[in-house]
Amino acid sequence: MITSPERRYADRLEEFSDRRPFAVDLVLAAALMGCATLGGMLTLPGADPPDQDSTASVLMGVACLALLKHRSHPRAAVVVSGLCTATVIVLGYLLTPLLLAPVMAALYWLAALTDHVATRAYGITTVMAVVIASGISDSMDHLSLLLRTIGPFFWLLLPLAAGRMTRLRHAYLKAVQARAEHAERTREEEARLRVTEERMRIARELHDVVAHHLALANAQAGTAAHLALTSPEQTQKILTDLNGTTSAALRELKATLGLMRRNGDPDSAPLEPSPGLARLPELVSSCASAGVTVTVSTQGEPQPLSPGVDLTAFRIVQEALTNVTKHATTEAASVRLVYSGSRLLITVSNDGPAARAGSSGGFGVMGMRERAQSIGGELSAGPRPEGGFEVMTALPLRPHDAAGGEPWGPRPSVRECG
Repeated sequence: MITSPERRYADRLEEFSDRRPFAVDLVLAAALMGCATLGGMLTLPGADPPDQDSTASVLMGVACLALLKHRSHPRAAVVVSGLCTATVIVLGYLLTPLLLAPVMAALYWLAALTDHVATRAYGITTVMAVVIASGISDSMDHLSLLLRTIGPFFWLLLPLAAGRMTRLRHAYLKAVQARAEHAERTREEEARLRVTEERMRIARELHDVVAHHLALANAQAGTAAHLALTSPEQTQKILTDLNGTTSAALRELKATLGLMRRNGDPDSAPLEPSPGLARLPELVSSCASAGVTVTVSTQGEPQPLSPGVDLTAFRIVQEALTNVTKHATTEAASVRLVYSGSRLLITVSNDGPAARAGSSGGFGVMGMRERAQSIGGELSAGPRPEGGFEVMTALPLRPHDAAGGEPWGPRPSVRECG
């Protein structure tokens, strides 16, 4: 931003005044004393100066000395300087801007350092006192009363207006500085929030990828060990599926880490498409190899989903089935997809006892709920009255449909599982 030389000089003067306030005040008081002394020597042509030179000098000296306290006591400074100036005018000295210099400076600092109420009360009172003194003074008897009062009135209004403008400028600069500091704090808080959200997203993704495949691998390994002696052929099939499960886990983990490591290089390896409900048969098959039979039913006309909603729906079903393989004692689970209006309703349930499913302290249900809420959906999970455990979620077909989605009925009591 380009700054005029006058503004730069003014800013430098303000900085110096902030560093050495007493020195600046002392120089200004001496300068104003010189102006008042010179003003007291001026007379009209052919008129004799008043005889009270020493009295006027003492009064103007007191007025200038009072200005040394204008920073801490602006009201007292303007009262003292106003009374001294009015007294000098009544003594017969010619009223000139030089004689008014101390009281004009006091009025300026009053308007610049105090609020509007104090400025009006003390400023108007001081102006009226000087104007009345000018009206009763005999130094300008040849002029009409209007001419004797209108001059000092406008001269004294100038410092009040200038002080008010200075106060407004300082308030504006403070407001700009406060907005800049607030913007900086907001920027830092927003950056921290984005980092936190990204960490949570990565944690959810890694949890879904690793926990699902490890739970399946553990279930497959346990089933294979149980059937190793009684059913070698089925054991061999389960071990083959176990190999596929671990390979799929490595692929998804590699793809997830590769996505986080991408730096925008056009030569980077192309990304694999995000998983969605199209991979539901593969998920059902992997659960079957772990000993859990999953049935899938669809109601309504299937509609295309946005990539974010498709990924969220798949991850929720994946995590819900993972909880079944980890915690439930049943060998069957059901997945129901209902396309209703602008929302997709998903229900994953099992009929077995759910004591262990409801007692886990993991982050499965928490992660599912966060995924659903991130796109404007809802999720609830808890034991079924007739036994078993159920996860219900309602997702918008498009993220922007979240605000206008249809209600999906009362939610069951939530009891989080891992």
